[in-house]
Amino acid sequence: MRQIVVTGGGTGIGYAIAGEFVRAGDQVTITGRREGVLKEAVAGLAPLAPGDAGGSGSGRPTATGYACFDAADPAAVSAALAQLPGRVDVLVNNAGGNTGFDRAPAADGDLAALAAGWRANLDANLMSAVLVTAALTPRFAPDARIISFSSIAARRGAGSYGAAKAAVEAWTADIARELGPRGITANVVSPGLTLGSEFFRDTLTEARRQRLIAETDNGRPGTTADVAALVTFLASQSAGHITGQVLHVNGGAYLGR
Repeated sequence: MRQIVVTGGGTGIGYAIAGEFVRAGDQVTITGRREGVLKEAVAGLAPLAPGDAGGSGSGRPTATGYACFDAADPAAVSAALAQLPGRVDVLVNNAGGNTGFDRAPAADGDLAALAAGWRANLDANLMSAVLVTAALTPRFAPDARIISFSSIAARRGAGSYGAAKAAVEAWTADIARELGPRGITANVVSPGLTLGSEFFRDTLTEARRQRLIAETDNGRPGTTADVAALVTFLASQSAGHITGQVLHVNGGAYLGR
């Protein structure tokens, strides 16, 4: 049975990803900062397991648990290691989001506020992935998979959020080279507009939603299931020769060439 860790697994894309692994019979640990949300997520994931009510009935054992911590806090990550699996087959660095939605814009000339805003996005999106990956590196199985998240914003520009996601892509190239000799792959999934997540914090207007959909080639927004499908493929044995790559899930809104 594979041991899976999904950061930010309590809601949205992370929850959808965890659900696909649970359905496959894997043992999944989700992480996040909100214990109540994680408990509810575990309760929702449990019936998806094979052999459980709502599952496939195969009878294959599975388990789901959680670890509550801030993935961008080095001390918190270190303290949480006792709650994480001793062997990790798949790490999904999904934790993050645009912290700019939670902060007032820095006033002109307020460099301290500007710096704090940029550091918040770098911590949430880059450092969370860096710290959790580094902490779990000694525990990775010989053919482990590391899947981290960027965004279409990394290529189109979105201030500190886009810059942080671009940094995730550059960092992933490094760890793909570093861990490749161990048979470990490291890739990036980069979604465009994806409904069913908390990303926009209720700020997405209908006009902007329609504009973003119009930019796609298939005329629809992405779903959490679209993203989860790519993640589960990258986590599979079939994807063993794909590493150091950025794979886009945006309906053609941006061509990853």
